[in-house]
Amino acid sequence: MDLAEADPSLEEVVGEDAAIVNDAKLLGVRLLVAYLVDARAELRRFRPDGSPDGVVELPGLGTAGGFRGDPEDPEAFFAFTSFDAPTTVYRYDVATGARTVWAEPKAAGDLGRIAVEQRFCRSKDGTRVPIFVVRRRDTAQPAPTLLYAYDGFGISMAPFYSPAWTAWVEQGGVVAVANVRGGGEYGRAWHEAGRRERKQTVFDDVIATAEHLIAEGVTPADGLTIQGESHGGLLVGAVVNQRPELFAAALPGVGVMDMLRFDRFTGGQLWVGEFGSPRDEAGFLTLRAYSPYHTIAEGKRYPAILATTADTDDRVVPLHTFKYVAALQAAEIGPRPRLVRVETRAGHGMGKPIDKTIEEVADLWAFAARWTGLGAGLMTGEV
Repeated sequence: MDLAEADPSLEEVVGEDAAIVNDAKLLGVRLLVAYLVDARAELRRFRPDGSPDGVVELPGLGTAGGFRGDPEDPEAFFAFTSFDAPTTVYRYDVATGARTVWAEPKAAGDLGRIAVEQRFCRSKDGTRVPIFVVRRRDTAQPAPTLLYAYDGFGISMAPFYSPAWTAWVEQGGVVAVANVRGGGEYGRAWHEAGRRERKQTVFDDVIATAEHLIAEGVTPADGLTIQGESHGGLLVGAVVNQRPELFAAALPGVGVMDMLRFDRFTGGQLWVGEFGSPRDEAGFLTLRAYSPYHTIAEGKRYPAILATTADTDDRVVPLHTFKYVAALQAAEIGPRPRLVRVETRAGHGMGKPIDKTIEEVADLWAFAARWTGLGAGLMTGEV
């Protein structure tokens, strides 16, 4: 747009692409654009006229962006993170293409031992679903695996560094992150495909991911734990009800478990756009079909379950978890434990003190290790 014109008109410089644009800046007389391609970052260069000018090489599969610098200055800065890399700031010479570390945090352990790969599986309807798999390079297959998913509200599960996941991987376990529908990995259509009356596609994608990890020997059939928080806690509850035999353990955190009453508490009314309303017939029938509290499969053998909540969570009120765990404990679903861990004087997760976070992760990983067999001597006999 030429602002000197009396009536400026828009002129396209870089056309729309199948990839998702996350960031763009004019730096060093080049347009640097951060794209999301199959849930991982790709940095592309363009000349001022919009013609392609190559890519910015990244350290690995990860998330990048946050460009800083001056349009005429060849020195630019951007951030990069991944499952094996804490957020690091890089200096980038636009003229030469050289990339150097400018600021890097110290991390405990040898992150060079960790490998990050991307796989794809096919969901029930044939949709291609990305999966990030994180393991120690010397970890033999199959190994006890944490399968994590969130995807809802258009939020993408792009790679990021998690000290908690690193602790699991350092002990010889595997972390798998599924980029299922409901997120924003492929734009608005990907979100819409897992929203409201289409929410079952999210669960189908997670089930397909679990089946893939078992079939491909990433995890043993009795070594898979599913984990998710908030919307992901709902996802865990729904998927375990539908396919309990896939999992040795489940860790639903601060989940929305009663889908017929979620809109009656705190901010629940704001989620009607994502889930639909239980107050109209079509919405009620959709929600009733997968609500974790209402669809516990009596008579099936369930995994060990450790649900977590906090007594002052005003986002997803703890009654969701309390009712869900009470219903699990009352059901005939096998002998493994179904427990709830309640954090006191804490909320929905963000802002939790480090000491409380460490204590919670230690409990979660010890529980998952017990039921998946991670670590010598942890298993004292399968129930």
